[in-house]
Amino acid sequence: MEAIDNDELLSIRAAELYYDENKTQDEVGAILKLTRWKVGRLLASAKEKGFIRIEIVHPRARRLTLERSLKERFALADAIVVPTAGTHDADDLRARAAQGAADYLASLRPVPRTLGISWGRTLHDVAEHLAEGWATGVNVVQINGGVSVNQRAGTAAATAFEIARKASGQATLLPSPAILERRETKLSIEADRTVAGVLTMAANASAYLYSAGVAGADSALVESGYLTGADVDELVRRGAVGDVVGRYIDAAGMIVDPSLDERTVGMSLDALRAATTSIAVIAGEGKHAVARAVVTSGLCTVLVTDEGTALDLLNPDFPA
Repeated sequence: MEAIDNDELLSIRAAELYYDENKTQDEVGAILKLTRWKVGRLLASAKEKGFIRIEIVHPRARRLTLERSLKERFALADAIVVPTAGTHDADDLRARAAQGAADYLASLRPVPRTLGISWGRTLHDVAEHLAEGWATGVNVVQINGGVSVNQRAGTAAATAFEIARKASGQATLLPSPAILERRETKLSIEADRTVAGVLTMAANASAYLYSAGVAGADSALVESGYLTGADVDELVRRGAVGDVVGRYIDAAGMIVDPSLDERTVGMSLDALRAATTSIAVIAGEGKHAVARAVVTSGLCTVLVTDEGTALDLLNPDFPA
């Protein structure tokens, strides 16, 4: 049997008394006939050696160690990592990440006077989780087309209005579909004075908040009627891992289909990369690939994600 030194046994006993018996460090010291300083050293040693594992299970807790690692590895301004414990499905996980994004947005200083947003299920969840009065006088502007062609109509507008309403601000919508059938139509729409004004406002926003979509049949762009499942299958064949503000990207964060991109209305990826504050909310196993593309290609300065995605991003087998 492996020998255990006296300090190791004392550290285990001190940990049991402190954590299991809820004794104070002074009380532990009195029981073990040690100084309070020695008890503190023993508890620190027990934690360093892995004898103690502390898990905070509140759904609004954060994984600070993973956050630090993400910031260091990908040169992010900030990272928010929410726990996966207690979630039952992808919807639960998305909602938890949305709450993390809502909390982060409310804490952002200085408060963004104009917030550029995308749309989709995740952004809709963020709008729902934002507290009333999370800020004052924030104007919200859509950064990509959101006029839907089917039953999801109104979702993009509702998201923008809700975020603005809770901040006593105004919402400015981009009155255009996300993707048009012809490049000429897209150019004509963007030349319209009203649309051009919205795009200019979006380009000058103080901060941006967006999510990323999967490259699959359950994409919001497919559900909204812009693309078919076959269209997305072809994009995947060409290397697509997902979409950012309606633009499909590959693992390197590059546009997969230039002709499709030319028919897509809204903020460009280059403009998003140049932003001072761009917050990406990406969670779930199905989005690991697009999350990696986003952080490695500089598409966000802040990442809000779950611990499973964070661990995948920090996998040493994948280069930063």
